[in-house]
Amino acid sequence: MHVKVAKFGGTSVGNGERIRKAATSVANEHKKGTQMVVVVSAVNKTTDDLINLTDDAIPNNLTEKQHAEIVAMGERTSVRLFSATLESLGVKSIFIDPYSDLWPIITDSNYMEAKINFEKTNEKIQELKELLNQGIVPVICGFLGKSGTQITTLGRGGSDITAFLIGECLNAEEVIIVTDVDGVLSTDPRKIKEAELLESITVGEMLALATHGAQVLHPNALDYKRAHIDAKIINFKYGDLNSKGTYITGPKEVIPIDMFENPVTSITIVGKNLLKKIGIIATLTDILLDNGINLFKLNPHHNSITVFIDKKDSAKAFPLYHDYVVKNEDLSSISQSHDLAMISLTGPELDELEISKALAINNIEAELINVTKTEILLFVDWNEGDKVCRLIEKIN
Repeated sequence: MHVKVAKFGGTSVGNGERIRKAATSVANEHKKGTQMVVVVSAVNKTTDDLINLTDDAIPNNLTEKQHAEIVAMGERTSVRLFSATLESLGVKSIFIDPYSDLWPIITDSNYMEAKINFEKTNEKIQELKELLNQGIVPVICGFLGKSGTQITTLGRGGSDITAFLIGECLNAEEVIIVTDVDGVLSTDPRKIKEAELLESITVGEMLALATHGAQVLHPNALDYKRAHIDAKIINFKYGDLNSKGTYITGPKEVIPIDMFENPVTSITIVGKNLLKKIGIIATLTDILLDNGINLFKLNPHHNSITVFIDKKDSAKAFPLYHDYVVKNEDLSSISQSHDLAMISLTGPELDELEISKALAINNIEAELINVTKTEILLFVDWNEGDKVCRLIEKIN
């Protein structure tokens, strides 16, 4: 039998009509013979309303345990509504919240940002198979976990995590994220009206988008995305789990450590108030572009701008830059570094502090550490490159 997991976000169950539309889409798929598991968020803005009520009523001394119990009421209400709606459509269903013996998401005792115990959770999720084989559709609270007898929460976006986690443990055919957009767009449609819907996106690309602010999917959910499990994001408005959206392809990769095969050099151009001078950065990049030289990194500062390029291109780039410097009254001098190793690390859970500590302990000085939410770009002495890669492997 084919198993599919459908997660409905708060907007997609935002009122009675939407709940019925969502339940109908599940019922239609169930009637085709598909074994369905439903994960439901709290009705739109319910969690925020509960938090606001709590803050007004108890401005001080609210325990994390109490907070978790209160905000859990949003999801606990949603699953009851959704399950009852399915039964009204002729589909056998059962709601499962953390007080059910069937509750599957087992965590540590951190009430607000609980960590999942995968081994125990996987064991509990297997118990859902008996329900599925009986033709029952379980409707499960997203966002919530349980430690012993206490409710915990997985943090914002926790319902996405719940859905992908269940999908992995049940070896589901597909995980469907039902939300209020048609899928992943080329950019924010509120800023660019011509934003286009992407037919597919890799896990790595989705992680980069989600980590940098796109709210379509929580990045931690992709920890449980496996290559053999299809995943897509669709809009609730169509009322059809087979509607077009954006497919997320591939698995989440282990944080890769990559050292560029050739030595890299940096060229630094010095001047005054360079960040306020229009056109200098553009000219520096154009010089490289016009001469077929690849730019790895540009690092601007108030009184200097440094570019990082392949060492083999430096013999061409340095005199070109020197000519530009001597002709520009805003610039004063130019210098070139020794051979550098360029090391890149990609992933959403990088620890810059641990990397910096490891370098310091081993008396390794970094020329530059450039950090974003999903990548660290590191430049060190060429002769230290392999050693740095080994140190980072031990950390990760």
